[in-house]
Amino acid sequence: MPKNRDILRRPLVSEKSMEQQEFGIYTFVVDRLSNKIEIAQAVEAMFDVKVKRVRTTKIYPKPKRTRSGYTHTSIRKKAEVQLSDGYVIETLKVQ
Repeated sequence: MPKNRDILRRPLVSEKSMEQQEFGIYTFVVDRLSNKIEIAQAVEAMFDVKVKRVRTTKIYPKPKRTRSGYTHTSIRKKAEVQLSDGYVIETLKVQ
């Protein structure tokens, strides 16, 4: 089983994800082979919180034009983790 920091790659910082933090929903870029149970266990172990729900989305490659032709972005997976009432991840707060 992969370690927690291998499952959770990084927090996804965007305007929408910052607004969702008010409702206890945090967004992470995760390993594309991990499932919802592994993601929930990794968040609970790393941040000492209780996870209520996990939603995952695959982000497929998109073509990009470069100087020497065409290439594409890499495939990614993001997870929206909703915490139970009363729990907050303080290290991800950006003001």
